[in-house]
Amino acid sequence: MALRFEILGRFNRARAARLTLPHYVCQTPLFMPVGTQGTIKGLTTNQLEEIGCQIILGNTYHLALRPTSELLDEAGGLHKFMNWPRALLTDSGGFQMVSLLHLADITEKGVTFQSPVDGKPMLLTPEESIQIQNRIGADIIMALDDVVRTTITGPRIEEAMYRTLRWIDRCIAAHKRPNEQNLFGIVQGGLDPVLRDICVGGLVDRNLPGYAIGGLAGGEDKDSFWRVVAQCTAALPEDKPRYVMGVGYPLDIVVCSALGADMYDCVYPTRTARFGTALVPEGVLKLKHRAMADDTRPIDPSCSCMVCKNYTRAYIHCLVTKDAMGSQLLSYHNLYYIMQLSRDLHSSIIEGRLPKFVCDFLHNMFPEGDVPEWVCNAMEVAGINISSCCAPFSSYQEHNSENCFREEEMEMKSGRL
Repeated sequence: MALRFEILGRFNRARAARLTLPHYVCQTPLFMPVGTQGTIKGLTTNQLEEIGCQIILGNTYHLALRPTSELLDEAGGLHKFMNWPRALLTDSGGFQMVSLLHLADITEKGVTFQSPVDGKPMLLTPEESIQIQNRIGADIIMALDDVVRTTITGPRIEEAMYRTLRWIDRCIAAHKRPNEQNLFGIVQGGLDPVLRDICVGGLVDRNLPGYAIGGLAGGEDKDSFWRVVAQCTAALPEDKPRYVMGVGYPLDIVVCSALGADMYDCVYPTRTARFGTALVPEGVLKLKHRAMADDTRPIDPSCSCMVCKNYTRAYIHCLVTKDAMGSQLLSYHNLYYIMQLSRDLHSSIIEGRLPKFVCDFLHNMFPEGDVPEWVCNAMEVAGINISSCCAPFSSYQEHNSENCFREEEMEMKSGRL
C-alpha cells in the first residue's frame, strides 16, 4: 500500500497518528505549506526540513503551466525537480481555475476555462487532472471536484455535490499509479448537512486511502464552519486520514484537531508574512507598526526558531515590505510556529493533556476570557471543558476563514501584545 495510517493516541474525537507515505513518515495533526510552483517563496528545501515541514502542497494547475507536467515527468517527478526528499500533495487544479481565471463553464465533461496564455478555451477533465498528477508524482493526489463556495446557495450546491461523486469514479479509473500515489476524495455539499452526509457516504463506499473536507474557507460564518467539520469527521472512517482544505489560522487548526481532523493547508502563514505580520501565541504581531521600530525583543521570546534567536523586532521592522529578507524571515518564523503548534497538538493528545493545551492556547490568545462563542460550542462537542478560560461571551469580532486569502481583514489584537 502507498499509505499507512496508525492512530497512536486519542482524546475523545481528537487523534494523534503516524501517517506513512512513500517519501516520508509523518505525524498528525500536520500542516502543509503551499508551494505554488515547487517552492515556498523565499525558503529553501533545507530550511523547510529544519522547521519540521513534513508535506508540501503543490498546485497542479500552476505546475502544469510551468514548468509543465511533461518536464517534471522527464526529470523524475517533482520531488527530484525541487530537491525535496519528504512528502508532497498536489491539488486537482480545479480550485485555481475557479479562483484565478474567468470560469467559462462547468459541464459533466469537465471545467472549461480561459487559457492564461492566449485566452482560448481550455478543458480540464477528471481524467486529465489525474494524468497530470500522475506525472508530477506526489505522494497524495486530489480528485477533481466541482468546487462551489459556501456563500452560494440553491440547487447549484446539490448539482456540484452529485457531480463530485460522479467525477470520483472517473478519477479512480484514470489513476495509473495507485501503488505509489494515494488518491483522496473531497467531501462537498456546502452547508447542507443532508448533502454532506450523502457525499461522505458515497466517497466512503469507494474505500479511498483518505478523505478531504472541501468547500470551506470560502466566507462562511465560523459557526457553520466548525459544524460542517464536526459532521464530516464524525462520519468519515476512523482508520483513514481526514484533511480540512484551506485552513491555516492557528485557532482553526486547534479547533479542527479537537474535532478529529488530521491535515491542513493554507497560504496564510507565508502570505501574511509578506505583509509584515508574525504569528505569536497572543495572535499576530504587526512588524510594520511604528512601535516596532525600536523594539529590541525577538518576535516571540518563547519561540526557539532561528529568526527569534538571531533577529529583533526592530531589525525586521526595517526590512518588511522594503527588502525581500523581511518576508523570508517572517515566513520562516510563521511556518516554524505552525509546525510547532502541530507538534504540540500531537504530543498533547499522546500524553492525555489536550484539554490543558487547548485552555493554555486560548488563554494566551484571549487573556480577557473573550473566547468566541463558536469556539466554546465546538469544544463542547469535542468533549473539552474550557470553562476555566472563558468569560461570558463578548462581542469579539470573529474572523472568518476567507481571511486566509484576505490579509487586510485579519484580526490584529494590537492591544494585547
